[in-house]
Amino acid sequence: MVEKYKLISNSLSMIVNRLAQSVTAFVLTAAIARTLGVEALGQYLLAYSYYFMFVGIASQGLKILFTREIAREPEKTSVYLMSGTWLQLIFSFLSYGTLVIVVFLLPYNSKTSTVCYIMGLTIIPFALSNITEAIFQAKEKMHLIAIATVPVYILRLLIMIWAMQLKYGIEYLGAILFFSETLILVIEWILITRLVKIQWQIDRIFVWDTIKNARTFVAIEAMAVVSSRIQILILSLLGNEFLVGLFGGILQLLQPFLIIANSITVAMFPRLSKVADQGREKQQPIAESFIEILLTMGLPLFLGLLFFGKDLLVFIYTPSFAQGSLALSISAISLLFLPFIRTLCYLLVANHFEIVNLREVLITTTLGSLVGVALVSQYHLLGAAIMALLMTILGFSQYVYFTYTLLFPLNLWRMIRRPVIIGTLMLVVFLILKNINLDFLLTLIIATSSYILFVIFMSIHALGGINLIWEKFVKKG
Repeated sequence: MVEKYKLISNSLSMIVNRLAQSVTAFVLTAAIARTLGVEALGQYLLAYSYYFMFVGIASQGLKILFTREIAREPEKTSVYLMSGTWLQLIFSFLSYGTLVIVVFLLPYNSKTSTVCYIMGLTIIPFALSNITEAIFQAKEKMHLIAIATVPVYILRLLIMIWAMQLKYGIEYLGAILFFSETLILVIEWILITRLVKIQWQIDRIFVWDTIKNARTFVAIEAMAVVSSRIQILILSLLGNEFLVGLFGGILQLLQPFLIIANSITVAMFPRLSKVADQGREKQQPIAESFIEILLTMGLPLFLGLLFFGKDLLVFIYTPSFAQGSLALSISAISLLFLPFIRTLCYLLVANHFEIVNLREVLITTTLGSLVGVALVSQYHLLGAAIMALLMTILGFSQYVYFTYTLLFPLNLWRMIRRPVIIGTLMLVVFLILKNINLDFLLTLIIATSSYILFVIFMSIHALGGINLIWEKFVKKG
């Protein structure tokens, strides 16, 4: 029971952290579009894409490796902290230098390039904080991550909005991002000193061994982050910043789901790693339950975007975003496949099949990029949306295939039964709301309330009914 509560606590902590990140990014995207315009939003999102890719290359592989190994060998935590931080610092400088060279060689205007250079500096503090967060995750103390990050995310948003009201440009937003991530790093180090006995020395043998062990993880994450942002990069080279702003605004509407999905699977990862040696039959119910949870969110969201995507774009941004409604509907189909991708990705790594993940991102990114160039050059915004969907389906197919062949077959009906029921109920709600044509804000409130009620009802039913819950929890309490 303690383990179950710990898993719930860690999942909620990661969700709060990622949700705060998602909500603030969402509000910031809308504020930039409304205050500075779609082209400025395109410049910001392009610079953020380069930062996101190069920080992922520099740090995400080490973070996953450290989380897994510290969960198994907690006595080596201090070695991972100091030597890992030193190694991460080297990777960060190399990654930032590469970003500067790449942006300099590409045909962007001087303002766009400058924004990329300034925002790219954030690679260094963010990558270093990934080491402390790996320790928090491995020790299943993920509430410390939320304590360090959530207040800073909120403060950063307020300062950025204030700066835009004072007519400061995108480059100043990049500088604010850098200083805020540096503040998060300082806070996490203060927290880590209370958790880990720090040994102020660098183990060079450990550093070299880590480089060798992390190669596969670094390659996986490098390809994964490039894959996640390749549509924006191709749009920026074959289109312009205006199209990047439109597509980025569309993707931002999917971010709340993606962040929640990533938070849940990150919280699940240490548990999967610990039970990997106890038999795969213990992993199957964990993986299937998380896929079911994510589908319960993804399916209704897909239906909602299908019915009210255009209204949502105009409501959040400006009327000029209405032209992206078809691209949004196409992109939203990926919500049906992402629950499988996020869960099975971590499941395979927990069982030391990270080579499968590497193979998947290589195939998906290579084929997706080749097809994407043709699609974007011909159809522009729609081409980017189709490209993103095709890459998602390709990744889903590979993860499901290798899970079946290397681990165990998934019980499809068990995973989709409750999500389909909730999705069907929400479909009825959406059809009614579409026909009565209410104000959009009222429509959003009714749809959200209906979804929450359906989830509560299904949860009560899954736990055995209201009477059983009363007997177990209320009377016992």
